[in-house]
Amino acid sequence: MNVIAIANHKGGVGKTATAHALAEGLAQRHRVLLIDLDPQSSLTANCGITDAAERNLSDVLGATTAGRLTLKDIIRPMSERLHIAPADIALSATELGIASRYGREQLLKKALAQVNKNYDVVLIDCAPSLSLLTINALVAAHGVIIPTQPQQTDIRALKLFIDSVNQIRAELNPELQIIGILPTFYDSRLTHHQQAVELLQHSSLPLMSVYIGRSVRIADAASNSKSIVTHDPTNPQAENYLRLTKEVETWLRKQT
Repeated sequence: MNVIAIANHKGGVGKTATAHALAEGLAQRHRVLLIDLDPQSSLTANCGITDAAERNLSDVLGATTAGRLTLKDIIRPMSERLHIAPADIALSATELGIASRYGREQLLKKALAQVNKNYDVVLIDCAPSLSLLTINALVAAHGVIIPTQPQQTDIRALKLFIDSVNQIRAELNPELQIIGILPTFYDSRLTHHQQAVELLQHSSLPLMSVYIGRSVRIADAASNSKSIVTHDPTNPQAENYLRLTKEVETWLRKQT
């Protein structure tokens, strides 16, 4: 089972849409588990789940003490090969509570061990912060995809986040790899977007070969509890996400 975090401590970069679309793309060939690790629960809502208050990830991770449920207890099927572990605003209390626990950075990794043989891929949608929850995701992950908007302020935030990833690799998870940086909301007509991508291309940072453009259809898909991949398969961004899926599958094959 390979675990991939979709993470960036800056908000508004398309982490949730990327996690959802990539999960549906990968689920065409793999058994996939989505983890919503964001207290805002956007991924949970976008998947059409409205009743997660009593059985969600906060009940697994706990707070100052261990949770009352296992990961298996909260997982819900979305399709035959795609399942989700939903989130709730109660994760905010979890984040505060686990700060006092021993092994607090390992809680999600231990929870995932319960389903190790049930899935081929786990995708974790992280909160827009370098919180203990996000650190849990990066400690549990084998790889991380970092979505970023292609503009100056986002690139600066990206470099700071990569420094954090490198520190986690050095101190907590030596297996963690940066799968790639994923430009999102990209518009080739904008000079500053072109310049930002060129800057990334000439850096030593790993850049995904596909860029995700801006589309109102992505938001439309979420409002219909779908990703753009299944909601509008002929949309250019659906095609881009399927290209991303193939790129991630190439990375997955190298892990075996």
